[in-house]
Amino acid sequence: MPRIGSETPAPSPSSSMASTIKAYSVPLILFVAAMFYQLFVIPKSFPISHYDVLGIKRYSSIADAKEAYEKISSKWNSGNEVPSNDDFIKIQYAYEFLTNPSWKSNYDIFGIDEYIHVIDKVKGKYAGESFSKIKLPLLDATVSVPEDVSLNVITYKDFEPILKDTRPSLIQVFSFGSKRCAQFLAVWKRIVFLLDGVANTGSVELGDLQLAAYFAEKKPTGQPFFRNGLPSLVAFPPDCKTADCVIHFDGELSVDAVTDWFSTTILGLPRILYYSRDTLVPKFLSKSSPHKVRVIFFSKTGERAAPFVRQAAQSYWAYASFAFVLWQEEDSSFWWNGLGVESAPAIVFLKDPGLKPVVYHGSVNSSRFSTIMEQNKQQELPQLRSVTSMELGCDAHGYSRAGVDTTTWYCAVLAGRLGPELDKMRETMRRVQELLSNDGDLKEADKVESFSPAAAALNSRRLTFVWLDGEAQKKYCYFCLHSGNSSESIYDTCGPRRDMADVPRIFIVRYKRNFTEENLKVETKPKGIWDTMKGDDVAPASQLVARYSGSDDSLQIIEWISNIIKDGDSRDLPSFRTKTPELIPEDADPIWVRGAQKVLSKITLKQRIHGIIRGIYDRLGDPRNGPYLLLGALMSFGAIWLRRSRPTPPSQSNQPSQPSQPANDESRPKRRGRARAASNKDKPPSMTDVDPKDAFQMPFSDSDSNSE
Repeated sequence: MPRIGSETPAPSPSSSMASTIKAYSVPLILFVAAMFYQLFVIPKSFPISHYDVLGIKRYSSIADAKEAYEKISSKWNSGNEVPSNDDFIKIQYAYEFLTNPSWKSNYDIFGIDEYIHVIDKVKGKYAGESFSKIKLPLLDATVSVPEDVSLNVITYKDFEPILKDTRPSLIQVFSFGSKRCAQFLAVWKRIVFLLDGVANTGSVELGDLQLAAYFAEKKPTGQPFFRNGLPSLVAFPPDCKTADCVIHFDGELSVDAVTDWFSTTILGLPRILYYSRDTLVPKFLSKSSPHKVRVIFFSKTGERAAPFVRQAAQSYWAYASFAFVLWQEEDSSFWWNGLGVESAPAIVFLKDPGLKPVVYHGSVNSSRFSTIMEQNKQQELPQLRSVTSMELGCDAHGYSRAGVDTTTWYCAVLAGRLGPELDKMRETMRRVQELLSNDGDLKEADKVESFSPAAAALNSRRLTFVWLDGEAQKKYCYFCLHSGNSSESIYDTCGPRRDMADVPRIFIVRYKRNFTEENLKVETKPKGIWDTMKGDDVAPASQLVARYSGSDDSLQIIEWISNIIKDGDSRDLPSFRTKTPELIPEDADPIWVRGAQKVLSKITLKQRIHGIIRGIYDRLGDPRNGPYLLLGALMSFGAIWLRRSRPTPPSQSNQPSQPSQPANDESRPKRRGRARAASNKDKPPSMTDVDPKDAFQMPFSDSDSNSE
């Protein structure tokens, strides 16, 4: 029976067209994108220039612009042409703009035209009227930045020392013919005042092309430009030496916005929060650490903290907490009665509990504020802490406040847990300190001779009064107050609170330094690691602790301190060199202190994202994108056409159909048999392989043939 073969049906025209469109989809998309760039994006990114309006070549001279304008105006005056309002305004604007040397130079090099809004403004004002009624000139060329004003204008030579300085810098790029720069002048002076002592400041005139191009941003084509026009602010972070790490300000040109951006982004300084009359106590005073001085600024304007104030907040974070308050007249009586503030601006320092606030009225600059902070950074009775022990002279590894040559000095310590009892004793110790520093009170007390050792030691800075948080510094407190008779009672002073009993205690530490032994130790070099480690365990100054067990009377405490100092200075008391427990840091470093270096060396994530978006936007306006896309479309089209026009090699599906063989196990033995036959072809014959010539089959007697 003949076998009927099946043939593949021919594809329909619609499916062939769809496959063709699908194959050429990539070049079609590229071609459409190229046309979109050429017809819409590039004309919008590169509008008609003022030279095109006058019908002259780009970068033509001022004389050429005047000549072109005279030819056009002669046609208007003769009556041969009557321009529309829009055409007249554009031509008049182009003429006035291109005949101003400063404006023309800025436009040719950096594309700056800050008066372009005048065209739309004049069009709206004279809409529907004759061009002859338009008031000329359109532009006011008299407004400019006065050149005699001290703007600290720098040149390329002046900029080299600024670039070598490790401090950050803020540079203003301006133009003498810019109206915006003239309006920004007062703001810039205020910014320079606030950055005094914090950063270098300077101004670069746009006429200094080499330096101005260095500060400008660069388009993908390499052309320098200023994204937001003039004035433009450029910041150099600390240790920034190249243009790759500069940061351009992109925001409102106000004192508050610029200083806040420079403080947070460039310097990595903390922000200082504002508090109201109702929130100052619960959210600031109650939450501030008890060992820190509270610094409160009163402001009339509501501006953010100046950079030098934030720098002080970062430098003195271990000593003080900072807050701002907006001054309002309706709250003036409240601030006067509570803090003694008469008006703003003012600075208030809140120190020990119960003490009268220290108030400074009037504005201050950087140097003045640094002096005030140094005078008021400590409480009247300073706290003995890990960050203050060296400065206060209460550390065996350091020196006396009187100088490095002082052999013997003393530190009177009041230890106790925070609470009312400790506050009372702190007031008593402040009274003791005040009596010793005031000779008049001592004369009235008729105790001059008995109190003179303590008074002399305090005046010579060999005696320091401090208080210790016995709960936070429990190891140091236990070490100094522990003795056989009072080992049980010191739990009322040191360590966590067990019951309601709080008993503050006073002790004094005598430090004595052996400079001869120190000199010998310096000359003798350690022979091994063990010697070095052993030498570091023992403090260079010996310590001797005396504990006070008298009453809370100020005069009795002074007499006890004077006797200790008299004995310590006159008698050769025994010296004890032991390893004292380390003072525990009571405040963890804030985030802006731990990561300050990292923040300053890298651009923040927000700035990176903003920079990426701006970079994409700049590259979208690149005029080379259209030709690139068109070239890509043509190359992709050619490659696809060549691949599709090649003849298709005959495949197994196009061969005549053969009867299919069943795929079963019978074919496999045949292939194995052929393989064996091929393998036995070269073997020598044996007597079992070939039959002899005279061989025959012998019939058997019981075969089937015989039985028939």
